[in-house]
Amino acid sequence: MGRHGTIAGRKAAQDAKRGQIFTKLARAISVAAKTGGDPEYNISLKHAIEKAKAINMPNDNISRAIQKGTGELGGASYESGNFEGYGPGGVAVIVDVLTDNKNRTASAIKHAFDKHGGNLGVPGCVSYMFDRKGIIIIELTDAIEEDAIMETALEAGALDIITHEDSFEIQTMPEDFDTVCAAMKQAGYDFAEADVEFVPSIEASPGETELKNLKKMIDMLEENDDVQKVYHNCSIVPDDE
Repeated sequence: MGRHGTIAGRKAAQDAKRGQIFTKLARAISVAAKTGGDPEYNISLKHAIEKAKAINMPNDNISRAIQKGTGELGGASYESGNFEGYGPGGVAVIVDVLTDNKNRTASAIKHAFDKHGGNLGVPGCVSYMFDRKGIIIIELTDAIEEDAIMETALEAGALDIITHEDSFEIQTMPEDFDTVCAAMKQAGYDFAEADVEFVPSIEASPGETELKNLKKMIDMLEENDDVQKVYHNCSIVPDDE
């Protein structure tokens, strides 16, 4: 469906916003560490650390984030949550957040929707148009055989494998995500991305003007340190990739 964009485009965006991404990932690590600081016994923490290492987050930053989560270091306490609404052109949008001040975050998100022609809604207003799925992105290279990767993924319990321009997208049920991840890693595959996400079951196709405003709205949301991820059901990637 193309919502992820190209791997090269995502890497370029990550490089441009590396410091801000470090901040967001540190929060995710701290929240995950609340239930245990050992990644071998805490799958959520393990995945959060792997995402941080994938963009070369320094080990000291990771250690401090874990210590904040376990209470060894002081710091703000973050809560997870999400906001739902409609962006320009009727595009359904879900915003995942980690925040130490829900009122501040709610106000900022509402402002982003309002400024760009969207409408922040009530919980459940758009989530029925999405399914929760595990998503594993593996870069397509000459060394990877499509049949082999499909066989490994399906045998491990994957729902589907989609071949994109420069990547394979493996979809799983949320409860099978960790098992499939482990099987793919054991088979020697490296991940460009791996997470449990909101995947749209219904798509929207806004016009050119609405698409530009949607991009501005998503950019504004993603610039907020409280926002972890923005999901949408636009059939086109609303960016410059």
